[in-house]
Amino acid sequence: MNNLFKKISKKQIVISKAAEVGVYYPHTSNIIDFIDADIPSILIEADPLCVEKIHEYFRNRKITVYPYAIWDEEEIITLYRVGASTFVSSIIHSPAKINDHYIEKSKDSFTAEAKRFSSIDPGDIDLISIDIEGAEWYVLKHMISRPKIINIEFRASRYSNPFKKEIIDWLRSNNYTLWYHDDTDSVYHRNDVLNLKMSERILIMINNFIVIAQHTTKKIIKNLIAPLTSGLR
Repeated sequence: MNNLFKKISKKQIVISKAAEVGVYYPHTSNIIDFIDADIPSILIEADPLCVEKIHEYFRNRKITVYPYAIWDEEEIITLYRVGASTFVSSIIHSPAKINDHYIEKSKDSFTAEAKRFSSIDPGDIDLISIDIEGAEWYVLKHMISRPKIINIEFRASRYSNPFKKEIIDWLRSNNYTLWYHDDTDSVYHRNDVLNLKMSERILIMINNFIVIAQHTTKKIIKNLIAPLTSGLR
């Protein structure tokens, strides 16, 4: 049982429809516990190798799978397959490039049909998890639903989301508040969904401060070490 499912269940937040953008392999899904609880779910994944496994793994479950990349325009785009860090070629700052110094190789590339999220969004999503390696902003930018809970990847080692400002501005203007951070993601709740006690808010603030401080420290250390190790490659 993952942390997101536990926290939502503990707060008795009703989720009638869940969605995940950027699933990778099915057993790594961030909403797998919601799918297991028979909550109708939308799974969006651009990599056809992963899509095949998703269909097989979640056979006979209440899921709808969209084999598309989510982007700012509806077109055919190129992606680079780098395991769980597969990214759109147009993204300059992705975890694979920043953390792993990945250099594009033609053998890793594939094309996929890209859609604006508005063409997929049914308008009634209660929970959405977004992890598409630097392109998360394009989901929010074109989203019709106003989910109760939004889980979005913001950081990973030296990487920070290149559209952090746009994402934060959108969340604030659409009445969302930070709930908690974990190592890579940040979870926001719609303001009418959660009413936290003062003691809970204090604990969350402390936890969030620790998570961000740890990430910042790791990022500084790795940035200092990177020039020293680059010469050894």
